[in-house]
Amino acid sequence: MSIDALRAGVADGSIDTVVVAMTDMQGRLTGKRIHGQFFLDEVLKHGTEGCNYLLAVDVDMNTVAGYAMSSWERGYSDFALVPDMSTLRLIDWQPGAVLVLADVAWLDHSDVVASPRQILRKQVKALEAAGMEAMCGTELEFVVFKDTYEEAWNKGYKNLIPVNQYNVDYSILGGSRIEPLLRRIRLAMANAGMSVESVKGECNFGQHEIAFKYSDALSNCDNHVIYKNGAKEIASQDGYALTFMAKPNEKEGNSSHIHLSFRGLDGSMVMTDSDDKEQGLSDVGRQFIAGQIAHLREMTLLFAPNINSYKRFVPGSFAPTAIRWGRDNRTCALRLVGHGPSLRLENRVAGGDVNPYLAVSGIIAAGLDGIRNKLVLEPAFLGNAYESDSARLPSSMPEALALWENSPWVKEVFGSQVQAHYANMAKIEIAAYGKAITDWELFRNFERF
Repeated sequence: MSIDALRAGVADGSIDTVVVAMTDMQGRLTGKRIHGQFFLDEVLKHGTEGCNYLLAVDVDMNTVAGYAMSSWERGYSDFALVPDMSTLRLIDWQPGAVLVLADVAWLDHSDVVASPRQILRKQVKALEAAGMEAMCGTELEFVVFKDTYEEAWNKGYKNLIPVNQYNVDYSILGGSRIEPLLRRIRLAMANAGMSVESVKGECNFGQHEIAFKYSDALSNCDNHVIYKNGAKEIASQDGYALTFMAKPNEKEGNSSHIHLSFRGLDGSMVMTDSDDKEQGLSDVGRQFIAGQIAHLREMTLLFAPNINSYKRFVPGSFAPTAIRWGRDNRTCALRLVGHGPSLRLENRVAGGDVNPYLAVSGIIAAGLDGIRNKLVLEPAFLGNAYESDSARLPSSMPEALALWENSPWVKEVFGSQVQAHYANMAKIEIAAYGKAITDWELFRNFERF
């Protein structure tokens, strides 16, 4: 939506609210709803502000220690939310509302370097300096329950009723059972400027996936967080609970496969080579994949940012465990798909709980490192990677934290502030989990000990 269209909508009364939102560490939208005319008169020129603790709290919005940029000692001051007007769009599931995403800056106009959108902007800029751009698409899976969010909370998330009670992977009949909700989400996202491709059932009971067309890295991550937030809002309005949680139960988890390739700034296919009859990869394409393999373990924290994330990594579950790449091989962490202009690498590590800006930043940085250092790519893996003797993804958040926190490459590429900031986020989650008494512990120990 253009600024002129916004002005016209406010003038004729069809638009009365502008949602100004930033993305927090957890990948959630936070911000303000601003009266339309006030936005045009004031915020459009000067931006707005928010407490800097929005990038220094846990999932429950508790203030926590350990963040250099925000603390009681620093007074929890404000930072600026600077609307990126290229992201302005209608969100028709909220009557009279439009949404614009904001970059996060200090009041002296310098970047807040730990902001996820700023982290991605830095990597996009580094890639541009190397003469390339990243094109990507994320594939988010979710599970839908007939319970409302409030009912699910009050039931302690037990005995929830999935909208499908058997495996509906690719099932037209299974999808029809929940098509009114899926259709409403698809059409709403199309009206919000996204290019919807398709919807299909998945393996877990009540699990589905809506796919969108790829785009440049920043716009795709923007669409990801808006879609994720909007899908939950629409589900709630219709009386459902919809979750992107990585592993909501012991069945198949929710993935967020990330398809990504590099192109020249002129649109040239720098990763492809028709003379390579086996894979269709150029030297740049091979080096890009080699960079992913070289850095995947130390980047896992970006793809699996919660304790629950690591419970997806189960052999034979379609979630990866082995750090290998293969041509159209879903047992590998990295799957090469497509041919010619459609050739791209699918990273299968990320779950539905991923912060897309952080994950895509990691993929770009690793690919660029592989190209700069001309890393040599190992042969494509054939067979079942689950049963191979390959290097493995970290199996727990503490292991991923240690790899991230002690990586000289992470420090060099992302900077010491970002490395420390997201290490602290992981430490906070690990400590919180360590103090929690789980149902598993109660059933296992209450009577027996």
